[in-house]
Amino acid sequence: MAYGAQPLIRLGQIAAGLVVLLIAGTILAVAWRAEASARLGAADWAAIRFTLWQAAWSAILSVALAIPLARALARRRFPGRSAVVTILGAPFILPVIVAVLGLLAIFGRNGLLNAGLGALGLPEVTIYGAWGVVLAHVFFNLPLATRFLLQAWLSVPSERFRLAASLGFGPAATFRIIEWPLLRATVPGAALVIFLICTTSFAVALTLGGGPSATTIELAIYQAFRFDFDLGRAALLALVQLGVTTVAGLLVLGVAVPDAMGGGLDREVAYRPARGRFLDGLMILLATVFLVTPIGALAVSGVAALPGLPAEVWWAAMRSIATALGSALLCLVLSLSIALAVVRARRGVARLLDLAGLLGIAASPLVIGTGLFILTFPWIAPSRLALPLTGLVNAIMAMPFALRALIPAVARVEADYGKLADNLGLRGGARLRILILPRLRRPIGFSAGLAAALSMGDLGVVALFADAGSATLPLQLYRLMGAYRMEAASGAALLLLGLSLCIFWVFDRGGRVDADA
Repeated sequence: MAYGAQPLIRLGQIAAGLVVLLIAGTILAVAWRAEASARLGAADWAAIRFTLWQAAWSAILSVALAIPLARALARRRFPGRSAVVTILGAPFILPVIVAVLGLLAIFGRNGLLNAGLGALGLPEVTIYGAWGVVLAHVFFNLPLATRFLLQAWLSVPSERFRLAASLGFGPAATFRIIEWPLLRATVPGAALVIFLICTTSFAVALTLGGGPSATTIELAIYQAFRFDFDLGRAALLALVQLGVTTVAGLLVLGVAVPDAMGGGLDREVAYRPARGRFLDGLMILLATVFLVTPIGALAVSGVAALPGLPAEVWWAAMRSIATALGSALLCLVLSLSIALAVVRARRGVARLLDLAGLLGIAASPLVIGTGLFILTFPWIAPSRLALPLTGLVNAIMAMPFALRALIPAVARVEADYGKLADNLGLRGGARLRILILPRLRRPIGFSAGLAAALSMGDLGVVALFADAGSATLPLQLYRLMGAYRMEAASGAALLLLGLSLCIFWVFDRGGRVDADA
């Protein structure tokens, strides 16, 4: 064991233990509250079936549309291509409630699509219900699936395509021999990740679903709390949700295998066939319009409403900012502690610490919130803990993404400077201050920005705990929508979007300024 390792490993073990204690403790509280006599009713079973149905269709459609889009982006070069690829990353930090309001501006009853259909004398469409939930999930997850598949396409050595061209391979042979193997290796993992994400969807179902035929498990948990205050039924549903996410998470870990196509000279893909240019361009154009138009429509309608927003919206915005900053700080402290320990510890211990930090990706926020509600309800009014508990749960949910940015960066620092630091006797706080933190500004800034942006847009745990005096901006926006104050809702959504993007940019930019390359 290296001289500087022990204090950092202990710190990581404490952080991992706290994460496990929070998740395991809330799960045990839920299990304890789920009374043996409690039974799932017909509506609960319908919610379970709908959760699996919408998650499956969302994954299938997202991946099916992402395949031609990723293929087109990999094969074509055009002005603005980098901007299109950047747009594909935007929905990940986009507040869900904002995206839903943008989709309503296009596909809603008074949206642009129905206005056009009405002008043509055609029947209108509705975004509310089962297929509206799927549409919103495709909006969020099509970019994610495209990024997965685009990375796979770009990882194919350009020599493969050149060799195929020199051998006279046509499009069908090139697809069968080169492209099909990468899809076979990548598509199942991407689909399962999206399936897992969609099983824990709450805000989409809350705003676009909610009827008997479009209620997810998490929405059923919320309804059992807020409308019936049936803690036993809510706890039983939370256990079912935990089982669904655990099985999906295990499938993701089992299917996500690395590509084994071999190495090359790290040149970009040079395969730009003359055939298919029109279809590739059309796919890129349609996908860009689909992703950009809802937010553009929301921005246009929200600008005029910004000056007249009620005071409660601005107070909610300040509470959201404070919660997001606290959540980002907590996420960084826990994630950095675990990342340092993962790199310095023995392989078996490192693996356990890494898995502890990744628990948030399989744990449902509403399940954790249910457990926290059960634990705190006898002792203190839940509304008084709404913001601290929301920040805590959001920090745990953001940790898997922060760890994926921090662990490789810490490993590079230790590989380059670790032995020198050991010889100089740098350990503990001195090692962290002098060696590690100055060289981790980029991943730290990115992780903090991502955690803060995700917390800004969260509409999950806060919906269980908050009252009128502790509502965050997403919850206040949802209440405006529920009161049919759509102009004010558009202004609040634009404010939330601007704050989320701004807080991400400030942290990410701060990590890049004067940072070591």
